Amino acid sequence: MILTLFRCRPRCVLFAALLLIVVLVTITGAHPKLRHFAHIQYNYYVADRGTGGGPPLYTALRKWEAALPQHNLSLPFPEGKSGRYVKFSNQERVLGWNNCFNEVLMNAHLAYVSERAYVFQDYEWAHEHYQWPEDRWLSIWPRTPLTAIVSGPVAGGPFEEGDPAPRAVSANWFDVVCPRRERRYINTRDVKPAVAEASGLEVLKHWQAILEGAPERCIEVVYTKGEWFPQTFDLSLFGSPRLLNLWPSFSASPISRLLRGSPIVRSAVERNMQLFLPRGPRPPHPTPHDPFARMLALHLRRGDYEGHCRGLGSGNAVFYSWNLFPHLPDRFVSEPNAPGKDERFLARCWPDRDGVVRKAAAVRADYLAHMHNATSGASEGTLDFLYILTNEKTAWLDGLKDALRADGWTIATSQELVLDKEQTDVSMAVDMEIARRAAVFVGNGWSSFTSNIVYQRLVDKRDPITIRFT
Repeated sequence: MILTLFRCRPRCVLFAALLLIVVLVTITGAHPKLRHFAHIQYNYYVADRGTGGGPPLYTALRKWEAALPQHNLSLPFPEGKSGRYVKFSNQERVLGWNNCFNEVLMNAHLAYVSERAYVFQDYEWAHEHYQWPEDRWLSIWPRTPLTAIVSGPVAGGPFEEGDPAPRAVSANWFDVVCPRRERRYINTRDVKPAVAEASGLEVLKHWQAILEGAPERCIEVVYTKGEWFPQTFDLSLFGSPRLLNLWPSFSASPISRLLRGSPIVRSAVERNMQLFLPRGPRPPHPTPHDPFARMLALHLRRGDYEGHCRGLGSGNAVFYSWNLFPHLPDRFVSEPNAPGKDERFLARCWPDRDGVVRKAAAVRADYLAHMHNATSGASEGTLDFLYILTNEKTAWLDGLKDALRADGWTIATSQELVLDKEQTDVSMAVDMEIARRAAVFVGNGWSSFTSNIVYQRLVDKRDPITIRFT
């Protein structure tokens, strides 16, 4: 008898383990507090498969996020167990960061004007953009905490003193404070048709009326599987001038004004400050000590972007999102039937080496003339450092750098940044932070990456002459 039990032990152990997994999944799926506990344990104590070339675990950051002061059921209204919350489960995911970031910011603003706490969620990566070896991934859908990328009210940070708005909470805490049985589910198919072709401001006000008027504490916005563009603020809106009348409300919001790079992002910039110091001859006039005050940041998307540009050109695409503002220089006017329009489109969306050199020189001349005129000649500007935000890693980039150096620029690129594991995971946000701080930024008008840098620079009240497009 004992021998029989011993022989079956491996099968028994396997069966018991499978049974335990089924029980845990069933329990955690049914009870939000247990589900919250299980999720936190996974993120805190999962084996460190990130070592040796894998992604970071964010152990300390996960603990900090779980311990945010607003994660407390005893807090008085408008927080705690009597607070009002909204989670956007229709939010875009598994796309490039900036396509998702657009909507994250706008949803957080909608929550703010609706007097509900925004529920922030991890960024879920599109596989083709995730930079870690697949055999090192921690799950089939790689993710990064939003708090690793940005800080401010959108990611659970405080509002300004005197602002009674409820602070954003994590998706894990939403499961605790808003059990499923206490939620009202609003399906986008019941709301969006009424504002399908409306302006951005009309979309905002339509949703605001629904969220403000709902008596339920806990709202979760959901969508029907297979629904095209189920997002509250979708791609068709961000790719259209219909978006622009949202600017006064959105730019004045604390979601925009208090937005910052995360501490991880800011530490990466500080770690690489020596790259941005001038290395050429001393200018003949006084220059600023701040290296960003003499920097032109250039967004140069390469790799697979050529095919994307050709597709945009064939569709006569206009600029994307905030790049559409008519008061910005270098506007693009679509010419659907003009001879040579495809070549002109490609020259701007996918510029060649000579085109980049000419653009950098022209932007430098415009900026220096502007600085001279702004001070009536009392002081001269300096723009001699060029930082290239790029995914290009081939010899083409080396040739471009040589050509730019010959035109008087000191050069650094994204590829030269020295980053630790967490900083590497959010390197796209590191580049964005550098471009936000630079004296002048030149971007790609069809890029969501560029549009979110333009957005931050406009919120920072940067002069339009410092916001340019290839």
